[in-house]
Amino acid sequence: MEIWQAIILGITQGLTEFLPVSSSGHLVFLQKIFGIEQGGLFFNIILHLGTLIAVCAVFRKDIIALFKKPFKTLGFLVIASVPAAVVGFLLEDTVDGLNSFAYIGVLLAVFFLITAAVLFTTEWIVKRRQNVLPLCWRTVVPMAFAQAVAILPGISRSGSTICAGMLAGGKSEDIAKFSFLMSIPVILGSFAVSLIKGLVKGEIQDDFALNGSSYGWCIALGFIISAVVGLFAIKVMLKAIKKADYKWFSLYLTVLAIVCIVLQCCGYFK
Repeated sequence: MEIWQAIILGITQGLTEFLPVSSSGHLVFLQKIFGIEQGGLFFNIILHLGTLIAVCAVFRKDIIALFKKPFKTLGFLVIASVPAAVVGFLLEDTVDGLNSFAYIGVLLAVFFLITAAVLFTTEWIVKRRQNVLPLCWRTVVPMAFAQAVAILPGISRSGSTICAGMLAGGKSEDIAKFSFLMSIPVILGSFAVSLIKGLVKGEIQDDFALNGSSYGWCIALGFIISAVVGLFAIKVMLKAIKKADYKWFSLYLTVLAIVCIVLQCCGYFK
């Protein structure tokens, strides 16, 4: 991995983790383009840790409030994390295996288009009605299952959870805040599991052996950049949610899906 690649991947992770365009799909896309076939596990872990720092910085007051009585939001957060944890545990190896799928470009295109369709449909519906429900079971449960589906590369976690909550009638501010809070246990859990498994299997040690002496700089830059850019992305997304303005994200994903198919046909995804 080159330092310039680490910078681009750090920017991409910071932006796409919180914008409704799928960070996992973008990382797979760029790593295929860059030809990063081996190594990089620890780098990806660090990128996610950077975005975790970003969301904790923005929502630090809300995180502290979770541990104050009556613990209602904390309870919702625990419940909302269960489906993603179960699906991640059962299908982790299957999802990881998709990265080496022969037609990964087509697969990414399909998932990007699904996300685009969900965003477009949500904007059309939400702008024609009033969302009045506070955070409750009726909004939390759909968000929980949407997050579980978002384990697939190309299905946006933030996009699917926010759309699920909005379609269930939730207030935009409450849904946005809870969606970002939902990312904390998911990112933290994924970080812990990937780190332990990577160390036990020796994959992280192989990362450092394969990527050379510059790998340390790549890790440091990726972490800092993903955290800083993540702060920017959260603020952009909060503004977009208030206006229920998702059409530009939907258009972007549609164009990206077409690019994926073209690159697949041209043999760039191998």
